[in-house]
Amino acid sequence: MNSLSPSLRPAVTFFILFSLITGVLYPLLVTSLSQLMFPFEAAGSLIKRGDNVVGSSLIGQAFNQPEHFWSRPSATGPMAYNASASSGANQGPTNPALIAAVKSRIAALQAADPTNQLPIPVDLVTTSASGLDPHISEAAARYQAARVAKIRNLPIKNIKALIDEHTERPMFDLFGEARVNVLKLNLALAEKTLK
Repeated sequence: MNSLSPSLRPAVTFFILFSLITGVLYPLLVTSLSQLMFPFEAAGSLIKRGDNVVGSSLIGQAFNQPEHFWSRPSATGPMAYNASASSGANQGPTNPALIAAVKSRIAALQAADPTNQLPIPVDLVTTSASGLDPHISEAAARYQAARVAKIRNLPIKNIKALIDEHTERPMFDLFGEARVNVLKLNLALAEKTLK
């Protein structure tokens, strides 16, 4: 077997060396540091109740019972909020499929709460870019408050206080918008109902 030429040997050596550094050592170092410094986030931001994992604060879940706050619709298939199939629907505003989906979602919201006269927030009838969004706008949570309060037989002021308590404010009050994590809100709602 021929040995490497003297001019090729440094290139192969550097290739192997940098492959080990960037492909093995660096990922191990970053993973180890993140697990030490940010254990909750590094483990997937999993939310537990007792010993059971009930979800992640980073991935939405399908809530469609009227006693729960509903999440933003998901565009993933074959099941909603499928992290391995994350993608947007890529449908333009004049696409008949998008128009039909939005009309269907509006009808479902109106059927669940026929007396609600508030304008329906857009994030309750359209999907996010990833199809996995765990948050809804503060307006979307408030839109659903009366329905949830009525079905759970709770005072509306308690439901609105719970929304306020679980509203995440923009970073430094500058970046992003106020948002509500639906899973966390529904878990808090379940705890309040059990009391």
